[in-house]
Amino acid sequence: MKLLIVGLGSMGKRRARLTHGIDPTIKIVGVDSAKARRAEAVELGLVEAAYPSIKEAVEAAAPDAALVCTAPLSHAAIISELLDHNLPVFTELNLVRDGYAENMAKAAQKNLPLFLSSTMLYRREPQYIKQAVREFGKPVHYIYHIGQYLPDWHPWENYKNFFVGNARTGGVREIFGIDLPWLLDAFGDVEAMTVQTDSISDLGLPYPDCATLLLRHKSGAQGVLAADVVSRKAVRNFECFGDGLHLFWEGNPKALYEFRDGDKRFVDTYKSFEHDSRYSDNIVENAYVDELTNFFGVLQGTEAPRWSFEKDLAAIDLMDAVERS
Repeated sequence: MKLLIVGLGSMGKRRARLTHGIDPTIKIVGVDSAKARRAEAVELGLVEAAYPSIKEAVEAAAPDAALVCTAPLSHAAIISELLDHNLPVFTELNLVRDGYAENMAKAAQKNLPLFLSSTMLYRREPQYIKQAVREFGKPVHYIYHIGQYLPDWHPWENYKNFFVGNARTGGVREIFGIDLPWLLDAFGDVEAMTVQTDSISDLGLPYPDCATLLLRHKSGAQGVLAADVVSRKAVRNFECFGDGLHLFWEGNPKALYEFRDGDKRFVDTYKSFEHDSRYSDNIVENAYVDELTNFFGVLQGTEAPRWSFEKDLAAIDLMDAVERS
């Protein structure tokens, strides 16, 4: 198989590196408008060749499928172009509904897979939480705080120079885009939401840097979800409780616990895990590997995707409602 990666920034490089680890026989070519990025990806051995446009890459390399790893606001047009070339598409988070209806219809008409990344669904800790809540079978509440300092996201560039500097795809919205899918998957659709937003930093952002949501799910679950881009230490603190269930998670594989028989007990969901030292300890590479493996299974017709454009519209509706508040 030959894979085309559109966008050779940090995420495109990560996807290439992990793909080589999953199946070294997969050949990879890339597309990026920046000559330096194209050269770097080739020099690192991540891609066999890199081109300035999708058209040139398709004509020269004839790929079998494509990954979209560019900034979110560019996704709709890129996905459409790839579908026009009859390529199955894997795309990173979109964050906005631009082109959803058109690309879903085009993919269906061409019978092409349209695979949407939602990496948290592949984390084993959220999978455990979902299973525990379902087996518990009674109402639960949760409190969840995700905080990250925006200048630390891409320390090699100014945060105002990539997509989190844009109000439509800001850092708080990015956090919600990452975490709402697994919360909806674990606790069900949201039937009511109350929102509080604020700006408490000097980051000069065109959107609030903090948001707190009170969510009531149709399942009866209720949650407080707080997201911010001002926490100097990256945090992911989750607690879920009911009459007979109490779970704690601090965002990494070494920090999932349940309170049972009077003790707070560690839950081991990973026998081993890979962590890239350039990122916070709550970013585990295994989930990215499992997600790509799922995509390759979808291409082979042996697996179904865990997330979809259709499901993602519910998360986007919630993010839009937060911004309208």
